[in-house]
Amino acid sequence: MSPAQPVGEPLPGTGELPAQVAAPAPDGGERPFSVYLHVPYCRVRCGYCDFNTYTNLSMGRGASAEDFVGTLAGELRATRRAMDAAGLPVRRAQTVFVGGGTPTMLPASDLVRMLDLVRECFGLAPDAEVTTEANPDSVDEAGLAVLARAGFTRVSFGMQSAVPHVLKVLERTHEPARVPRVVEWARRTGLSTSLDLIYGAPGESLEDWQRSLDAVAQIGPDHVSAYALVIEEGTRMWGQVRRGELPMPEDDDEATKYEMADAALARAGYEWYEISNWARPGAQCRHNRAYWLDWDWWGAGPGAHSHLGDVRLWNTKHPVAWAGQIAAGRLPVAGHEVIDAGSRELERIMLGIRLREGIALASLADGTSANTADGAGATPPHLVPVVAGLVADGLLDAGAAMRGRAVLTLRGRLMADTVIRAVTR
Repeated sequence: MSPAQPVGEPLPGTGELPAQVAAPAPDGGERPFSVYLHVPYCRVRCGYCDFNTYTNLSMGRGASAEDFVGTLAGELRATRRAMDAAGLPVRRAQTVFVGGGTPTMLPASDLVRMLDLVRECFGLAPDAEVTTEANPDSVDEAGLAVLARAGFTRVSFGMQSAVPHVLKVLERTHEPARVPRVVEWARRTGLSTSLDLIYGAPGESLEDWQRSLDAVAQIGPDHVSAYALVIEEGTRMWGQVRRGELPMPEDDDEATKYEMADAALARAGYEWYEISNWARPGAQCRHNRAYWLDWDWWGAGPGAHSHLGDVRLWNTKHPVAWAGQIAAGRLPVAGHEVIDAGSRELERIMLGIRLREGIALASLADGTSANTADGAGATPPHLVPVVAGLVADGLLDAGAAMRGRAVLTLRGRLMADTVIRAVTR
C-alpha cells in the first residue's frame, strides 16, 4: 500500500504551470532551486514502509526499471518546456537528491545519466550537493566510484539498526557488518556519508538502541539521521500490531531513545541542526535544509512532489500511469494547489522551528523572514507571555528568546507540536 495523494486540481492542457509558480520569496528575493528524483523500485518492501515503492521491476514499457531513465528524461524535458512557457528563469540546481525506493537498484550508469539530465534541463551549480540514497547491500565500491567521478558528492545509507533481531522486525535485508564496509568504500571514493537510523521498532530494547548508537559512533559517518518509527495504517507492520503479533511502540520509550541519541551523538562530535538530524561541522544536508528553508524544488518520478513559488504539485503515483502520461506528451502532474498566505506562514513556522537556529520572533508579526539568522525586531506583544511560558516550561531556550529567536531546547524538540500550536494561536 502507498499513501493516499493530496486532493488538488490537475494542470490544464499538457501541463501548463499556473502564474503563481513565479511568486517571489517573502523577502522579495529569488528562491534557490533544488531537484528531487524518485526511483520507486525496491528488492523487498519493508513492513513499515509507507512510501511510493514497488518490487515489480518489469511493469511494462516505460515503467520498468530498465526503461526508467528514458521515461524520466521525457518528464524533465517537458518540465523545462513548461517552466520556460511560464516565464520562469533558468536556475541551476543547488542540490540534487535521488531517493526512493532504492535508487542503487539501478546501475550506477543510470544514476549518472539522471544527473546528466539535471545538468541538461536545469544546470548544476559548481558547488552543488548531489546525494543518492542506498541500501548497504545495494552498492559496491566500483559503483560508488562511478558516482563520485560523475559528480555525486554524498551517499545516504539506510542502516536503521545494528542489531540483527531489530533489522529482522524491520524486514531489512543487509547484515550489520555490511554497514562499516560500505561507509569505508564511500570514503575511499571521496563521497560524504550519512547513516539513517530508526528507533522504536517493536521489541527494540534500550540496550539494543544503545548498541546501534555505539556502532554509529565507531563507524563515524559525516551525518546521521534518526527517526522514530511511525506505523502507518495499511502497512504490513500495522496489520501485525493490530493482530497482536508485534507490540505497539510506546511514546515514552521513543522519547528516551531520542534523548539517548542526542547525548551519544554529541559525545561522538555531532551537532544537532534539525530535530531528526545531526552532523559533523560542514556536513549538514543542504538538500534537506532546502525543504526547511522554503526553497523551490522540482520533484520528478512517480509520486514525486514539487514546490514552486506559491504552488505545490504532486505527480501521478503508479509508474505505469506516470509513464503513460509522459508518453502522451503530458507533464505527469496529478494535482496542484495554490498556497494561500496563511498556509504559507504556518508552513514556514512549522519547518523553520525544527532548525537549530529556530525562527525570529519578530517575523511572527508580519510573516516574513521566519528563518533569517538574526532576531532583530521586537517580539509581537501578544506573544510575549506565550514565549515566557514556553521558556518557563523548558521548551524554548531562554538565551535565544532574549535575543529575539524561538529555539527549541532538547525537551522542546520532543514537544515541537506544542510549541508550534502555542506561537500560532
